[in-house]
Amino acid sequence: MRNATVQQLNALKSKKRKRVQGIKLFLYIVPFLILSFVFSYYPLHGWIYAFYDYRPPLKLSQCDFVGLQWFNMMIGNKTQLRLIWQVMLNTFAMSGLALVTSFFPVIFAIFLSEIKCKWFKNFVQTFTTVPNFISWVMVFSVAYSLFTNSGMVNTLLMHLHIINEPMKFLDSDAHTWLTMLLWAIWKGLGWGAIMYLAAIAGVDQELYEAARVDGANRFKLMRHITLPALLPTFFVLLMLSIANFLNNGLDQYYVFQNAFNKEHIQVLDLYVYNVGMTGASYSLATAIGMLKSIVSVTLLFVVNFVSKKTRGESIV
Repeated sequence: MRNATVQQLNALKSKKRKRVQGIKLFLYIVPFLILSFVFSYYPLHGWIYAFYDYRPPLKLSQCDFVGLQWFNMMIGNKTQLRLIWQVMLNTFAMSGLALVTSFFPVIFAIFLSEIKCKWFKNFVQTFTTVPNFISWVMVFSVAYSLFTNSGMVNTLLMHLHIINEPMKFLDSDAHTWLTMLLWAIWKGLGWGAIMYLAAIAGVDQELYEAARVDGANRFKLMRHITLPALLPTFFVLLMLSIANFLNNGLDQYYVFQNAFNKEHIQVLDLYVYNVGMTGASYSLATAIGMLKSIVSVTLLFVVNFVSKKTRGESIV
C-alpha cells in the first residue's frame, strides 16, 4: 500500500515537472509568436482597403465603400485583364525557371565537398556565398558599370574590334527572363548550397569507406551515396518553392526594370508595387495582393497534401 502511494506521488511530481517544463518551453517561443503576429498577421487588416475607393490622405471612413468593384475591374476590363495575364506569365516563367534550375545548388554542393584542398574549398565557398549578402541595388550598380553602352564590356569589345557599335545588354527586352535567371543564380548559388553541405557533413562516413572497399570511385560515391542522401532535403525545399511559386520578390526586378524591358520583367510583386506606389491606386494594388496571398496559401496546402500522399510526410 505504501509503495503504491509512493509511486502515485512520484507520478504526480513527474507530471508536474513536465507541465512546468512545457510552460517554460512555451514562454521561450512567446516572443517569436508575438513577432509573427505583428509582422505576418496584423497587417492582414489592411485587406479592407480592397473594398474601398481609398484616396490618401483621407481617412478610410471618409472614402466610399465599393465592395467588389476592384475585383470585378480585374476581370471585366480587357486592358487590365491583358496586363494581368502578361504579369502572371512573367511570374510563372521566372518561378518555373527557378524551379528547373533548383538542382544547381545540389550539384555545386556535391562537387564542392569533393575538393580536398581545404584552403581552396573555403575560398570557393566564401567567394560564391558573399554575393548573397550584396543588395540588388549594388548588383545593378555593378551590372550598370559593366554592361551599359559605355560600360567596360562594350568598351573592351569595341577596342578589340569584335563589335562596331555598343550592344544593348540592359536597355533591351531580348532574353529578359534568361538574364534575370542568370543574375539570380550568380547571387544565390553559394548560399543555396550551404544547407546541402550541412546534409553532406551528416552522411555516415562508414558508407563511403565500405563503398571504397568494394571498388567504387569518386563519381560512384557521389551518385550512389551523396546524391541519395541529399534528395530528402532537396524535395522538401522544392515543395516549399512550389508553395511559394507566386512570390518572386521585388528587389531584383525593381532595380533592373526600365522602359525597354518592362513588359517581360514585371512580375506580380513588382506589378503590385507599381500599381500602388507609381499609379497611386492603393485599393487595386491591395486587391491584387490579396488574391496573390490566397492563391499562395492554396498552393501551400495543395503541395502539403501531395507531399503527404507521395512521401508520407507533410511540410506544414
